[in-house]
Formats: sequence, C-alpha cells, structure tokens
Amino acid sequence: MSDYCATTTDVTTELDVQGLNCPMPLLKAKQALNRLAGGELLRVLATDPGSVRDFEVFSAQSGHELLDAQTRGDTFVYLLRKRAS
Repeated sequence: MSDYCATTTDVTTELDVQGLNCPMPLLKAKQALNRLAGGELLRVLATDPGSVRDFEVFSAQSGHELLDAQTRGDTFVYLLRKRAS
C-alpha cells in the first residue's frame, strides 16, 4: 500500500457496505469495480473486521491496486484503483 490520499473529487465511486458481513463487502466491491473503467478509483466503507484481510488478498490476486486502507472508528475505509483492462 502506498501513502496515497485521494480527495473526494478523485474517487469515481463510493460503496457503503457497512453492516454487511463476509463475503458481501468484497462481493459488492467486485461488482462495483466491474462497472468502472481502468484506472478509476473505488472507495469502500465497511464494518466487517474480516474485510481487512479480504481486501489485501483480493488486491494481490486480482491486479486491482489497494492504494490505501484505514480504520476510522468502527469503519474500515479502502481505496482501490481498477487495473487497466
């Protein structure tokens, strides 16, 4: 992960999956990424603690770049860049 900090205007789509448990946060994120063009950014808000590992593994296996992962209170915030097609 880099120290990338996207502004709200940089983010193409924000996905709120708070309250959903595994595997739904990752599944919804995959669906959202499928709708984006290569290079566009997706911010995901989740509350499932298991999502931390899920997003790290997904990023490593899929080629989508996990630019940032933060914890804000009980919310996990992920910033992903869709891989170029």
